[in-house]
Amino acid sequence: MRPHVICLMLTSPDGGLHPSQWTSSPDGSRADWSALYEKAHENHAGDAWLVGRETMAEISKAEPHPPSDPSSAKRPIHFAEPGAKSFAIALDRSGKLHFSKADLYGDHVVVLLGSGVSDAHLAELEADGVSYVVSDIPDIDVGGVLDLLSRQLGIKRLILEGGANVNGRLIAEGFVDELSLIVAPALDARLGGDRFVEFGAQGLAGKVELSLISCDRLDNGAVHLRYAMAKPSPSPAT
Repeated sequence: MRPHVICLMLTSPDGGLHPSQWTSSPDGSRADWSALYEKAHENHAGDAWLVGRETMAEISKAEPHPPSDPSSAKRPIHFAEPGAKSFAIALDRSGKLHFSKADLYGDHVVVLLGSGVSDAHLAELEADGVSYVVSDIPDIDVGGVLDLLSRQLGIKRLILEGGANVNGRLIAEGFVDELSLIVAPALDARLGGDRFVEFGAQGLAGKVELSLISCDRLDNGAVHLRYAMAKPSPSPAT
């Protein structure tokens, strides 16, 4: 059974992702809203958090350092710390992420990879103490991997904090159970600026329904919106 997945985002009312590009507000600042976001992250009490490759690259900031002998690379699964209690998970289909240690913010790193990843890259992850799961297809079987992580690592609540494409994909595929938004009193309004969720030209119409769980007023002019997510009910037969 897969984990309960909560998509948590800090956003402007027009969907902007990057506070550095937002308008100013007399009610609060970028630091104030980020602190509210971190508090919400803690309150959701996840066993793990998940991001895409670009977001994780900004966090890890490591350079490639493949070992001289990649012949010992294990497939498809390598759990370096099966007894860990919290996890930092990255989607990295092509194997482009690198790490200098096995944990981030105290959470053990697990990388989800496509089948085309090289043995040299797997050997590098293993040497760094990083866990990984290699899919049996070029893309990542997200549903299958989430089920595996729940069974093998005991992950029951996962906080999705990806970019727009990762969020959109997991929502469209029905893997997100809840949307949790910290909305700051600021606007982005840039033409073509990043948004917290995207799913190509077709959008998400017909793929998900939202039901309000709660709406709470926070400090510094922000609000916290929580929605339950579900696939739309089938239309009744006529």
